[in-house]
Amino acid sequence: MSAETAVTFLSRLMAMVDVLVFASSLNFSEIEAEKNMSSGGLMRQCLRLVCCVAVRNCLECRQRQRERVNKTSLIGGKTQDALQGVTASAATKTPLENVPGNLSPIKDPDRLLQDVDINRLRAVVFRDVDDSKQAQFLALAVVYFISVLMVSKYRDILEPQRETARSGSQAGRNIRQEINSPTSTVVVIPSIPHPSLNHGFLAKLIPEQSFAHSFYKETPTVFPENIKDKETPTPVEDIQLESSIPHTDSGIGDEQMPNILNGTDLETSTGPDAMSELLSTLSSEVKKSQESLTESPSEILKPASSISSISQSKGINVKEILKSLVAAPVEIAECGPDPIPYPDPALKREAQAILPMQFHSFDRSVVVPVKKPPPGSLAVTTVGAATAGSGLPPGSTPNIFAATGATPKSMINTTGAVDSGSSSSSSSSSFVNGATSKNLPAVQTVAPMPEDSAENMSITAKLERALEKVAPLLREIFVDFAPFLSRTLLGSHGQELLIEGLVCMKSSTSVVELVMLLCSQEWQNSIQKNAGLAFIELINEGRLLCHAMKDHIVRVANEAEFILNRQRAEDVHKHAEFESQCAQYAADRREEEKMCDHLISAAKHRDHVTANQLKQKILNILTNKHGAWGAVSHSQLHDFWRLDYWEDDLRRRRRFVRNAFGSTHADALLKAAVEYGTEEDVVKSKKTFRSQAVVNQNAETELMLEGDDDAVSLLQEKEIDNLAGPVVLSTPAQLIAPVVVAKGTLSITTTEIYFEVDEDDSAFKKIDPKVLAYTEGLHGKWMFSEIRAVFSRRYLLQNTALEVFMANRTSVMFNFPDQATVKKVVYSLPRVGVGTSYGLPQARRISLATPRQLYKSSNMTQRWQRREISNFEYLMFLNTIAGRTYNDLNQYPVFPWVLTNYESEELDLTLPGNFRDLSKPIGALNPKRAVFYAERYETWEDDQTPPYHYNTHYSTSTSTLAWLVRIEPFTTFFLNANDGKFDHPDRTFSSVARSWRNSQRDTSDVKELIPEFYYLPEMFVNSNGYNLGVREDDIVVNDVDLPPWAKKPEDFVRINRMALESEFVSCQLHQWIDLIFGYKQRGPEAVRALNVFHYLTYEGSVNLDSITDPVLREAMEAQIQNFGQTPSQLLIEPHPPRSSAMHLCFLPQSPLMFKDQMQQDVIMVLKFPSNSPVTHVAANTLPHLTIPAVVTVTCSRLFAVNRWHNTVGLRGAPGYSLDQAHHLPIEMDPLIANNSGVNKRQITDLVDQSIQINAHCFVVTADNRYILICGFWDKSFRVYSTETGKLTQIVFGHWDVVTCLARSESYIGGDCYIVSGSRDATLLLWYWSGRHHIIGDNPNSSDYPAPRAVLTGHDHEVVCVSVCAELGLVISGAKEGPCLVHTITGDLLRALEGTENCLYPRLISVSSEGHCIIYYERGRFSNFSINGKLLAQMEINDSTRAILLSSDGQNLVTGGDNGVVEVWQACDFKQLYIYPGCDAGIRAMDLSHDQRTLITGMASGSIVAFNIDFNRWHYEHQNRY
Repeated sequence: MSAETAVTFLSRLMAMVDVLVFASSLNFSEIEAEKNMSSGGLMRQCLRLVCCVAVRNCLECRQRQRERVNKTSLIGGKTQDALQGVTASAATKTPLENVPGNLSPIKDPDRLLQDVDINRLRAVVFRDVDDSKQAQFLALAVVYFISVLMVSKYRDILEPQRETARSGSQAGRNIRQEINSPTSTVVVIPSIPHPSLNHGFLAKLIPEQSFAHSFYKETPTVFPENIKDKETPTPVEDIQLESSIPHTDSGIGDEQMPNILNGTDLETSTGPDAMSELLSTLSSEVKKSQESLTESPSEILKPASSISSISQSKGINVKEILKSLVAAPVEIAECGPDPIPYPDPALKREAQAILPMQFHSFDRSVVVPVKKPPPGSLAVTTVGAATAGSGLPPGSTPNIFAATGATPKSMINTTGAVDSGSSSSSSSSSFVNGATSKNLPAVQTVAPMPEDSAENMSITAKLERALEKVAPLLREIFVDFAPFLSRTLLGSHGQELLIEGLVCMKSSTSVVELVMLLCSQEWQNSIQKNAGLAFIELINEGRLLCHAMKDHIVRVANEAEFILNRQRAEDVHKHAEFESQCAQYAADRREEEKMCDHLISAAKHRDHVTANQLKQKILNILTNKHGAWGAVSHSQLHDFWRLDYWEDDLRRRRRFVRNAFGSTHADALLKAAVEYGTEEDVVKSKKTFRSQAVVNQNAETELMLEGDDDAVSLLQEKEIDNLAGPVVLSTPAQLIAPVVVAKGTLSITTTEIYFEVDEDDSAFKKIDPKVLAYTEGLHGKWMFSEIRAVFSRRYLLQNTALEVFMANRTSVMFNFPDQATVKKVVYSLPRVGVGTSYGLPQARRISLATPRQLYKSSNMTQRWQRREISNFEYLMFLNTIAGRTYNDLNQYPVFPWVLTNYESEELDLTLPGNFRDLSKPIGALNPKRAVFYAERYETWEDDQTPPYHYNTHYSTSTSTLAWLVRIEPFTTFFLNANDGKFDHPDRTFSSVARSWRNSQRDTSDVKELIPEFYYLPEMFVNSNGYNLGVREDDIVVNDVDLPPWAKKPEDFVRINRMALESEFVSCQLHQWIDLIFGYKQRGPEAVRALNVFHYLTYEGSVNLDSITDPVLREAMEAQIQNFGQTPSQLLIEPHPPRSSAMHLCFLPQSPLMFKDQMQQDVIMVLKFPSNSPVTHVAANTLPHLTIPAVVTVTCSRLFAVNRWHNTVGLRGAPGYSLDQAHHLPIEMDPLIANNSGVNKRQITDLVDQSIQINAHCFVVTADNRYILICGFWDKSFRVYSTETGKLTQIVFGHWDVVTCLARSESYIGGDCYIVSGSRDATLLLWYWSGRHHIIGDNPNSSDYPAPRAVLTGHDHEVVCVSVCAELGLVISGAKEGPCLVHTITGDLLRALEGTENCLYPRLISVSSEGHCIIYYERGRFSNFSINGKLLAQMEINDSTRAILLSSDGQNLVTGGDNGVVEVWQACDFKQLYIYPGCDAGIRAMDLSHDQRTLITGMASGSIVAFNIDFNRWHYEHQNRY
């Protein structure tokens, strides 16, 4: 710190000391005990501080004096120059100049000590005078301090005139050298003639220069500059008198002479000024630390109080202070006297390097010999001294002999002794503490100096003036402490000096006498020897404190630095963290904004798409032939149709809808023969990067889910549920649609999924807009409530895709960047599993399960074995869980060829020869071709590719498109994939027989079939009139040539399906499953079965993520697309076979039970008390219902809930007993039978007079708990409870009386569609909530429920309607005109135009198999396909009142006024059976759930139950039994 700051600081410190110590009566012993200090430590510290300040004030006085002298007399050129330099430096540097006058404690510069210092010294000594030991010690130290100062002042006054200003150049150099090399242990002592400068007492004041050296270096002190600033060029009168050879003083305190600590340097050169300066520095430091004691007990060190480093606290740069320290001594040196040249270089060296302080005797002529210490006296152990022998260069440290006697405990360890180096010639004989007198050269005596009388006169005055305030203090101490001091201050012979001194002091107050007394040899020796010890101890304690403090401060500083560094690092880290968080936040916000923009633009796109669809819909409704603006002329000449994406329960897509984008593709060319390469070329072009692919054909490998997936899922579900905000998850994804892969973003909120295609993507821009027109979901939005199933899927053999099935019976497929994303998406979607069809729980882990896990967990195999599901349904199940999907043409569902006879006119399905061997793959059926394939495998030579039998696959996108080329959207897809060209006519699918032949002969054709061969007759018809060219045999390619045994496509599909369900196929199907989905799919079994395909068709054969080169990856993806894909392997052991039909005969309720042949046709007749005709019968007889019953309603609206007892089929079954069973299946409603609760069964509300009550007026819900009735005058229809007969809901919506109602089949929970038809010529589609038992979704809403759709197009009152939820169709008939087919979304699909005499439809029945049977007036029947094709018609001469289709849609049951029940084959109206006639007309009928009992409602008010078994008319039954 700067000098001014230092002075200010010191003065403040002293002010604090004044208050604490001198103005307060605090007891320090408690503090010392608490702070673990030695007793009296605080007072000793105070004394050190007081001495320090006193000396500082002395130096200031001297500085002022020097300035006065400089102004008056400047001696000699050299001296003058030097002094000018000094003065200048003093003038520029002295803090005195900068300290304001009122701050300076100097009141009288001539005084030795200022009043304030004297008062402080007095206070220190007399404060704790009770504590005698402490007070005595302090008194002794003060005596020494004052004595030394007084003698020093006395000498100054005696010899004031000569100012020695010649700088000892050598001395200066040496000092500079020593100061600058902190490691040196030797400091050069220039000889100083003036006694005050090398006076022993003053030297003792600062026993060593260690502070200036080591202490300053580490912990800069308060005022480092004071040293240089306050040096006084000493006036020297008689330079010639001093020989400048250092010599030890006259034995006073010779034990204490070499008290150099740690061999550090001592600068006696600077005389008392530097000494006291150092002392002041030390003391102030120590004092300061003492002050800090009270605040920071943690810093206490055992030996002493701590010294807090100012530079640390104030942040002053240590280096700066060091520099100032280094610079300071130079000036000091230059002020010193010029040494007289040594006569002998060795002596000179010795003199320069010798270290004991030069103590001149008081009379300056006597050289006092060094005494050996008496045996019991204090011996000072000196450690690490510095010597300079003649043979040693200055600065070297030879080993020091340390004199140790029997050292008492009180011995003072002054570390660092000085060896007065002996010259090479003389040996050190008396070596005591490194000080010898023998080697000292003779000292010239100082000649008496002639003095001016005037000056003599003033000396006394000067002395009086200088010492008048100090002397009384000394006297006071001498008197007050006389007993102690007299014992302590002994003469050379042991006499008590103080006694005579006291006599003198009491008798005289003269200052001079006191000084002269002190100057006497005896007093000097005694004070030096005895009091000096106390002072040395005082200083040593300070020094030890200092060192301890230094270590402590260094440690604390290091700790502080460490802590600061750590904090700095933490700050940096926090700052970095903050910045990264800011960046993250900004990025998140950007991302969120992007997301919002994205959602907004997506919503716009979606709205645009929806608007277009609505516009199209309105246009269709208005302009079609039956619309408001419709006219025949408006109707297009050619209606185009496309296959709708709607799937039924067996995942069949059968519905065709209008195609706004349809055309005849007149511009499409035909491929030429040269455009096809040979088989070899195909194989060559498919060379693959074997090195890049990892083939894994181990059948056991399977991607298993994590073991504790449930725990994970729970955790994640919780996390997902906690997410708030609009978007729960957003991820890049690809929409996978047939022939389209569109990149975009999938966003999932808490209730919806959105997909928004990236229209800027280059790949997307390349896609043909015609193809995009058929791609749904590019701007998709799907509600969570619509999601029915979520399946994990593969895309390009990687398990990274999902397929989501919707309530609207469509599905959408997405591919994601990785499996982790797939998992996240599944956990963001509702818990639906894979739906309810396969007997699996609706859990997310099921959605993430592998195909093999799904297969193992599902109950479908057992159901298939028990023949509860058909072969078609089971194959569709296997395809679905193995990853086959309509959305990826490379993974289209696979079905087998089952027939081999495509030539004969008639097909006998009972002949095994007409069926294919399903235990072999298609390529191994022809033995000759099988040999070719086997040889290819055995003689395989290509090292790059594993061997295979077939270079093409049984299912590829190419083959799928080839089969379906005649129907849209596949025509467009085909043209898109083939550069806008149809196939060469000879390669086009043009004949079933031809395709079968190719698959048996062509070595590159091993195609299996697709499911459409078993349900979609439209695929064989070129209904859009495409130009497919002419074959080489001059046959025009148009519709597909069917086998002779199929007269029309519907026949082919029906017979093919019959073959698939035949016993021959049932017995073998498990073997085909083994080849495609099972253990023969890969591995050694596949080799044995001739069933190995190209390695790139198998799952796990390649990891696309490991291919970093985009070009290579694209090539690999193209190859996978090219080769086709083998389904996931579902089982690694043989598939169990299906149980035979005979084996199942003994199970009750088997659909193929051929027993009880001779059963009576009529089971029972139940006559109700009322004679009113039974106009409605509803047989909801499922055993799981709370009331399985047959509900009947009469013409008078009296209903009955007749309990159903399941008897049929139980008779003859194991465990059957007559006691358990009712003999009759139907038990009359007790309320009707007893005539007791008729009021609970009678609907009293009035119907409109004009309504004719018939079967269409009523609907019974699937749980038998509610009846819906129409025909009320207020244009409503109403809901009644069957339990109480009470009205529960009235539904309004029509503009006229409601004339007919129909209910769709019910699904889980009892939800279904209700359709109401009215005289207003419209129909309304309503939703019945099975949960709330009302029309509409919300029971709490006070509003009337709204219909789901309004169906228009009729011109007259609607009289009959049928709705099929599975097909999504409503077929309705009006009083006059064609029946209309609407979708359940309200689109009018088509009119079912009968022949000209079929104009008045009365009854409609539609089956989920796609047959729509319509009965017209006058006994006319028509059978339409759901796509509007008239399949068959007939006329009968009964007025039919009720028609019914069996659940499989194959059989029709009719009944009418004749009272005769007839059974027909639905497809061609072939009559199968006539039941015996009844005595009354039939008005209504229904079938029990097991299709074994037919219940008819009769005009006579009774019901009749018939035995019916549709299997009796099955071809296999007739053939076998």
